[in-house]
Amino acid sequence: MLAVLSPGQGSQKPGFLTPWLDLPGAEARLRWWSALAGVDLVHLGTAADADEIKDTARTQPLLVAAALLAGEHLPMHDVALTAGHSVGELGAAALAGVLPAEAAITLAGVRGREMAAACALEPTGMAAVLGGDPDEVLAAIEAHGLHAANRNGAGQVVAAGAVENLDKFAAEPPARTRIVRLQVAGAFHTPYMAPAESALAAVAAGITPADPNRILLSNLDGAAVNHGRELVQRLVRQVTAPVRWDLCMRTLADLGVTGVIELPPAGTLAGLVKRELKAAGAPEIVTVNTPDDLPAARDLIARHGMAPSHEPTISFRVVVAPSAGTFAPAGGLAEGASVRAGQVIGQVATRQGPVEVTAHDSGLLTEWLAHHDDPVAPGQPLARIGGQH
Repeated sequence: MLAVLSPGQGSQKPGFLTPWLDLPGAEARLRWWSALAGVDLVHLGTAADADEIKDTARTQPLLVAAALLAGEHLPMHDVALTAGHSVGELGAAALAGVLPAEAAITLAGVRGREMAAACALEPTGMAAVLGGDPDEVLAAIEAHGLHAANRNGAGQVVAAGAVENLDKFAAEPPARTRIVRLQVAGAFHTPYMAPAESALAAVAAGITPADPNRILLSNLDGAAVNHGRELVQRLVRQVTAPVRWDLCMRTLADLGVTGVIELPPAGTLAGLVKRELKAAGAPEIVTVNTPDDLPAARDLIARHGMAPSHEPTISFRVVVAPSAGTFAPAGGLAEGASVRAGQVIGQVATRQGPVEVTAHDSGLLTEWLAHHDDPVAPGQPLARIGGQH
C-alpha cells in the first residue's frame, strides 16, 4: 500500500517552487490560485526570502498550492491513502477528492490570514521538545500552563502557549530533553486560535464536500474519515486541536504501508516516518522537491500503488474502520440488504468506547469484509456497498 503525504508549516524554503514553473501551465495555475488565496504564490514560491514566507498568512496557501501542483503530475488514481500535517491536511483532502483544488486553496488563504490575526492578539509561541520520557514531557508541558500542540512521534512533542510560560519551561526542561524554540508567529493548534477557528468555520460552511475516494487520515486522532462533511468539520476543529501525527503514523504501520511519497517541500514528514516506522519495517520513501523527482515517485506508485479497479479497499463504495478496535456488524443486517446513506451498519469497540460505522452512500450491502469480533485497524475495509438495482 502506498501513502502520499502533504507537509505543513515550517517545511518551506526560499525559491522551492522555482523549478516547477518550467512545467507547462504551472505558472498560470499558480496565478489563478493566487487570486483565490489573496497572496502572490508565484512570487512567494520563487523570489521571496525566508522571512517573507515565514508569515503564516502567506505560508499556508503556498504549502497547499505546492502539494496540489505536484499531485497533479502523479497518477493519484493508483494511490491508496493520503494524509497531511496541519495545513497539509487541506492538500491531502483535495488529493482524496473531498475538496476541489480551488476550495482547498481558498480555505488555506482564510486559515492563514485568520491564524496570523489570532497570533497578533497576545504574545504566544511554540517550542519543540526533543527526547525525554513522553509521559514526563506531557506532564511538564501541562504543569507550565502550556499545550502539547503537536505530537509528532519519533521523540518530538511541540509545546505551545504564552511566551513567558515557554521561557520558564525552557529554563526548567524535563529530564533528558532538548528545547528548541520554533520561529512561528504564535501558539497554533491551541485554544489561542479560537477566533481563527470561528472565522474558518463560517467560510467552510458554504462548501459542499464529496466523500473521500481513497483512505484519508485525520490529524485529530489518526483515524480514517469516511465522510466529506465530517472531514471539513475536523479541518476546522484542527485549528485549535493538537496535531496527532504520531497516531497518523501508527495507522500507516497498522495498514502495512510499504511506500511513502512526500510532496514538496519534502523532507520533514519523510524523516519522521523513517524514524518512527523502522521497527515495523521501514517503507520505501521518495521525497518530491523538484520535477526531477517525479519519475522516482511514479515508479514507486507503479510498484506499491493499487489501481481502484483491482483494489476495493480504495473504492468510493468501501466503508472503512474509523478507529482501531473490535468490529461488530449491526444486528440483522445481512449481505444483500439495502442500506441508506448515513445508516449505522456496525460499530467498533475501542478503549474509549464504541464508535459507530455508517454507510457513506445508499445501495446494497454486497459483502462484509470484516466480521463479528474481528480486530480492525483505522482505515481497514469493513464492508462493500454496491449500486442500488
